[in-house]
Amino acid sequence: MKKFLLAFTTILFAAQLSHAAENKVPTLVLNNGVQMPQFGLGTYKLADGDEAYQAVLTALKNGYRHIDTAHAYLNERSVGRAIKDSGIPREEIWVTSKIWPTEYPNAAEALDKVLNRLGLDYLDLIYLHQPVGEYKKAWEDIIQAQKDGKVRAIGISNFDKVEEIFDDFMVWSKVKPQIMQLECHPHAQRKHWQQKLKEHHIVQENWFPLGGRESHGAVLNDSVLNQLAK
Repeated sequence: MKKFLLAFTTILFAAQLSHAAENKVPTLVLNNGVQMPQFGLGTYKLADGDEAYQAVLTALKNGYRHIDTAHAYLNERSVGRAIKDSGIPREEIWVTSKIWPTEYPNAAEALDKVLNRLGLDYLDLIYLHQPVGEYKKAWEDIIQAQKDGKVRAIGISNFDKVEEIFDDFMVWSKVKPQIMQLECHPHAQRKHWQQKLKEHHIVQENWFPLGGRESHGAVLNDSVLNQLAK
């Protein structure tokens, strides 16, 4: 039964992704009322230049409306150029980036640099990339950026690594994250975190939803998934 549920999850994901390719991307409503396209393209390990540019441009032309990058990926310029060259109205594309911990002491300036690299006037979502360093100071900065209209949603990434940090953050912050990003896929379903985030009314966004390139296709090569797909 467990393997069946894993397979069903992946098949449902594939069906939804096909739906997205028809420019009818399903959305999730965040706790501040903003709607986010449910499926997107992650650009981790896409080299800046033609590789990142072509990947984003191709995704947008095939119906994707959610692009995820980060300062640490070093490809924001190419991502931004592809968004501009796609010809798709800016308001139809959800653009996410992330601030690296070394930038936390002056996250406001770091966000302005993100916007400059992407060539955008605003971001749809900005994450604190890791729960280390001066993340509380950075959180206050991006709360203000949201008030100023520079970002539509604010979130935290990888705060599942140390649960005590997440719990303290929830008590400390007057403004709760709209989204938390963590690894989650059929081989790592993270049920504890799924429930915990629901209790805080935080949308869960999954990185490596199909296992990621480091898994060497483990999810896609799963024999049960392939049997059901056939």
